[in-house]
Amino acid sequence: MNSQIEELKSFINNSNYTIVITGAGVSVSSGIGDVEHWHLPTVLQMSSEIILKTMPKRYYKAAWNSFLEPIFNNGATVTHRKLAELENEGKIQGIITTNIDHLHSIAGSKNVAEIQGSFAVNKCLKCGKQYNDINIWNKGKTPRCECGGVIGAFPIYAHVGQLRTEAEKARRWVELAELIIIIGANGSYYWSYGNHINKNAKIESQKEFPQEQELKDKQRKLDSINAELKINDDDHEILGDEQEEKDDKNKGKNSPERC
Repeated sequence: MNSQIEELKSFINNSNYTIVITGAGVSVSSGIGDVEHWHLPTVLQMSSEIILKTMPKRYYKAAWNSFLEPIFNNGATVTHRKLAELENEGKIQGIITTNIDHLHSIAGSKNVAEIQGSFAVNKCLKCGKQYNDINIWNKGKTPRCECGGVIGAFPIYAHVGQLRTEAEKARRWVELAELIIIIGANGSYYWSYGNHINKNAKIESQKEFPQEQELKDKQRKLDSINAELKINDDDHEILGDEQEEKDDKNKGKNSPERC
């Protein structure tokens, strides 16, 4: 292990342009599980614009348990902080991540391409106003716009899509890269920038990325699930927190009392 670390240090020191690609593995020690180990109902709730709009309390509870509590209470991992330190020293030029936890930026990294967006990229689902601040999710409830609409993070209103500006940034970076280091990533969204990687770049990874078609097949399955969950404002009444609370009370009244 020590020899591998020393070899990696040597690669970094000899590279003029180093890009790091990260995935869920770098955030696991913060308490954020990777998608493969999530509880399916949680995955569905976290991907559902319907639940966010009609049951914001339920949505926030799922988001808090899965992401927000680890983000705000545990914070960045040693890996996040070390990468920020290396960037500050000029040894890495950018980080490409599929993580939506924003922990690289919280750790202090400045050049981060969040290609699936994050809880720091938000907009009102009613009027469209942007709220690009992760701290609006640390208020104990689903954030609301001044117009009264609920605010959703990019992975929700884009249905786990690709944030175009961030993907374009990632492509520019890998075209210039002399060294690419892959940490805790399984290859998700590799197809969005993989074809742009400098053919002369050295790539250091713990394991090989899946084949491009395999990645597209996985993404297609996820997209189909999200398409089923996509809300149509013409077909669903938008309920606020007050209505949701009223419904909860009514359910309690109608439920038989326990002895």
